Amino acid sequence: MAEIERLTSALYADIPQGVLYHYTTFTGLLGIVKSRALWASDIRYMNDSAELRHTADLIQAEVRERIDSGHPNPHLLTQFVDWVSHRITNGHLLFGASFRSQGNLLSQWRGYSSPGKGVSLGFSPDYIVQCAQKQQFRVGRCIYEPARQRLLIRQVVDAVETLAGRSVGGEITAAERSVLYRETFAKMETDLLRIAAILKHPSFHEEKEWRIVSPVIANNAEAPILFREGHAMLVPYIEFDISQGAEPLAMDHLFLGPTPNSNISMHSLKMFLEQNGIIPKRGIDYCQIPFRQR
Repeated sequence: MAEIERLTSALYADIPQGVLYHYTTFTGLLGIVKSRALWASDIRYMNDSAELRHTADLIQAEVRERIDSGHPNPHLLTQFVDWVSHRITNGHLLFGASFRSQGNLLSQWRGYSSPGKGVSLGFSPDYIVQCAQKQQFRVGRCIYEPARQRLLIRQVVDAVETLAGRSVGGEITAAERSVLYRETFAKMETDLLRIAAILKHPSFHEEKEWRIVSPVIANNAEAPILFREGHAMLVPYIEFDISQGAEPLAMDHLFLGPTPNSNISMHSLKMFLEQNGIIPKRGIDYCQIPFRQR
């Protein structure tokens, strides 16, 4: 196994232990129960495309440091940076959905639900892992620590140099060398995308996020891609099945988000869940966060 493949496998080896919460709106809840699926969005469209850009910025910083220190092959490194920048927006597709270890965070109510219309759906970690394995998704814990991120990117660039050294040899022209470099980068694209999917800016560390990450999709035409309306664009997504055959959806716990009508909102939420045979094992709780109209 290539070094970058070993690196990716290690990153996705962590197993979640506590309940995993998915924040959504009432509209989202209605859709999830009806379709028995979560929407896994193209990671380029998560958090306004900042997800992959953060990884690209880390790679650029590492390359700049190596070149400034007198790296013997700056052409390889600059070509890698250019390739990464292009593939960020034009490369293979990878889809993901987010879960939080904490189901009652004010920042998440603000970011992932409408005012007065939010819920966080708690699922057993074992069940999410089982659903992921059935659909060839991976489950990964997001990484926020700057030192660990820099170490990972250093290992990625080391792997690039190693693979390029094996691929390029003998007397060849600069153009031929560039072609071989691009072929080398292409071999790493799948693993690089998976790494980028769980590297998040340190400012989001409160989230303690876990992600389900799809197989990499190289042929868009053959993929079951759907579209939803985003803030300023259409967002590609695929469905992540959370059903158990004909059984009701298995939820462990729910939080009702901040709302000015907590009593009647809780009542209708329970009615809806009961109508669909959903009985959370740990019940339903109100978040107890005072509602403020934005």
